[in-house]
Amino acid sequence: MLYQSINPATGAVIRTFPTVSDSELEAFVATAQACYRDDWSRRSVSDRAHIVSRAAAILRENAEEYARYVVEDMGKLASVAVTEVSLAASVLDYYAKNAEKFLEPKHFPGFPTAALVARPIGAILAIEPWNFPYYQVARVAGPQLMAGNVVLLKHAESVPQCALAFERALKEAGIPNGAYTNIFADHEQIGRLIADPRIAGVTLTGSERAGAAVAEQAGRHLKKVVMELGGSDAFIVLPDAPLDHAVSSALSGRMFNCGQSCVASKRIIVVGKDRGAAFVEKFVAAAKELKVGDPTDPATELQPLSSERALSRLLEQIEAARTAGAKILTGGKRVNRPGFFLEPTVLTNIDRKNPAYRQELFGPVASIYVTDSEEDAIQLANDTPYGLGGSVFGADLDRARRVADRIETGMVFINQPAWVAPDLPFGGVKNSGFGREQSELGFGEFVNHKLINLAPAGAPIWGPVELQEAAE
Repeated sequence: MLYQSINPATGAVIRTFPTVSDSELEAFVATAQACYRDDWSRRSVSDRAHIVSRAAAILRENAEEYARYVVEDMGKLASVAVTEVSLAASVLDYYAKNAEKFLEPKHFPGFPTAALVARPIGAILAIEPWNFPYYQVARVAGPQLMAGNVVLLKHAESVPQCALAFERALKEAGIPNGAYTNIFADHEQIGRLIADPRIAGVTLTGSERAGAAVAEQAGRHLKKVVMELGGSDAFIVLPDAPLDHAVSSALSGRMFNCGQSCVASKRIIVVGKDRGAAFVEKFVAAAKELKVGDPTDPATELQPLSSERALSRLLEQIEAARTAGAKILTGGKRVNRPGFFLEPTVLTNIDRKNPAYRQELFGPVASIYVTDSEEDAIQLANDTPYGLGGSVFGADLDRARRVADRIETGMVFINQPAWVAPDLPFGGVKNSGFGREQSELGFGEFVNHKLINLAPAGAPIWGPVELQEAAE
């Protein structure tokens, strides 16, 4: 396995990094285990918060530098890369500020001497993707470090500069050796790590295939896992939705980050044939106007795909969809310039037999469906193996909320494409995975929720006791 930074805008190799040796990997794990046992888990919440919040400040103070690595590694628009650095910092700050509250004991009505306390469990292995190389890592590192766990990161092979930069920010903030460790490991080494009894849990954000493989390995060793996998989010446009707002929102929801987002608006479903025709016309016209180009150019609206492999895969999917009867209304071809650029693409006429009907198209490719009724739109939205997020657009908010309630996903946004914030839980159902990240739910995924029940000497053998009796 080669950890290599290749500029997606040019195809030029920037830097290559070696995979760690088995002896280096063993040293990393041993150091992490010792740090957890003897240092990090024993520190006060305020001590951990000081380091994590300092790392957030370092990211903000050097945002342009950190953003440059994202642009070079995976081709993100420079302005959006700066925003991602800020988002990652806000995730770290959120957990630094809220961990003490999340760690407060929980009590139960009628049981005055019982309390549920949260305690760390050990070393967490994080396997993270390339599309948001700081944000994805921060939403693991923030909660787990603040909970008292230690983290070992296996980042995507295509974003090594970002992986090293995030680790550097934490080290500059004063994190002890072993509390957070970047490892350039291969798949075989990761398999051994999952089996290692010193690894207490595994979290993965990635493809359905990768999630299934990691979950199977972890299951054999009874390891807790969190899986944030693919998505094919529906974007439902109800008959009363303002059309221009729906079109511009759908375009942003689909093309943001060149469509390389698990919660992108991948399947656009418009209710009503006349409305559908009008929507398609406006959407295609807007897609054609998107400026494809250098991600460092402020005028660029559509960046390159992350890699040659990603581009080739998407071109294969588009051709397979066309062969099966889909219509390509615009795009569908590689842009004739250096780098990994794809024309913004719009597909229609996709039936249930078409492979694109159930696939996740991870790039600037919008699939548009038109249905006769709201009920048909809901059935179409749910007729997918995925269940991550989605959107419902409509002027009647009560109606839009009723539709949102029937969408089989972990998240639904009304009159907005999906977006994220540290305070809001993130996660899905069905083949989109299980478990949650962000918010208090994400904090609690890898802690021991331990019940401690207090009773005075001489108390009855079973049952609750009065608080006054316990005090006496």
